[in-house]
Amino acid sequence: MSDIVTIGSATIDVFVRCDDANIVSVQSTDKKSEFMSYKYGSKLEITDFDTNVGGGGVNTAVNFANLGFDTSAIFKLGEDIYSKGVLKYFENKNVNLSHIIQTHKTTTGFSIILVSFEGERTVLAHRGGNGEIKKDDIDFEVIKNAKFLYLAPLNGKSTKVLEPVVDYAHNNGVLVCVNAGTSSIKKGFEYMKKILEDADVVVMNKEEAQMCTKIEIRPDTSEHKYSKEKIHPDLVENLKKLKVKDYQIIVITDGGNGAYAYNGKQIFYCPVYPGKVVSTLGAGDAFASTFCASMDRTKMDIGKSLLYGSINSGSVVSKFSATEGLLTFEQIEERLRELPEYNYEIIDL
Repeated sequence: MSDIVTIGSATIDVFVRCDDANIVSVQSTDKKSEFMSYKYGSKLEITDFDTNVGGGGVNTAVNFANLGFDTSAIFKLGEDIYSKGVLKYFENKNVNLSHIIQTHKTTTGFSIILVSFEGERTVLAHRGGNGEIKKDDIDFEVIKNAKFLYLAPLNGKSTKVLEPVVDYAHNNGVLVCVNAGTSSIKKGFEYMKKILEDADVVVMNKEEAQMCTKIEIRPDTSEHKYSKEKIHPDLVENLKKLKVKDYQIIVITDGGNGAYAYNGKQIFYCPVYPGKVVSTLGAGDAFASTFCASMDRTKMDIGKSLLYGSINSGSVVSKFSATEGLLTFEQIEERLRELPEYNYEIIDL
């Protein structure tokens, strides 16, 4: 029996940093966008280069195991040179891989991550088997016998397994944590509502939340009536709409502005843990999975779980890969003791 079962993607990630890249801002009356650009037709020197194994299923499984949970992972690989790299990576990670899917009919996921001098990244992704997980691929028995089911973002045809898997876990008394991705969210709120109804914890970033609810967080709104302008009223409406059942905890992350959690009566706000940013890849996976794991560790203390998630995420972004900076619970708690002024606050609604 596993404590946690994760379902998500597995990829070979190639990190490329070129300091000759430019950040170009394009602004109109109603929006602002930023682009990473290279001189067209040029040949540029790479400043830094690395290869690692990543993907939401990999990152979260490794994190849960590192936090001390008996963890089983479900993801789909091809039978190619890249799959060998993924499997070798797990040799010392203490994750049960007996339920993964491997077939010659697909390819292993592959991504090129272009890292800017600011630490932000643009990802060029080939989904491969990550977008081809089928219901028949899933070992439902391992889910039934677990304490938690964690769903990392799925894409392509794999989104079809979300509803039956979440429904099955919920009906069998398994706690469900969902970190929904854009492929699922683009199907609309009514589709997502069926998944949200069976989830105990839902984590989205601000952009995903707006896409799901269709409630835009307006940059020109000045009526910030909560917590000394730390929380936008439109963000509050997003939290409220996403919470479709009383027992749910809804979490929205907002990059460098911190994270918010809503239990139906209060909003918990946690600032970003201070530190150096090398690469933001894996930050969301680290935060979401650590938050869900910490709810068990802290006996459902929402505020403290936000702090734990932020500290682990902050450690991840200080390293180049998505899992190199992962901390144990003991290391997280030590960092919390070292910075006692770092804390959360509660806003009563």
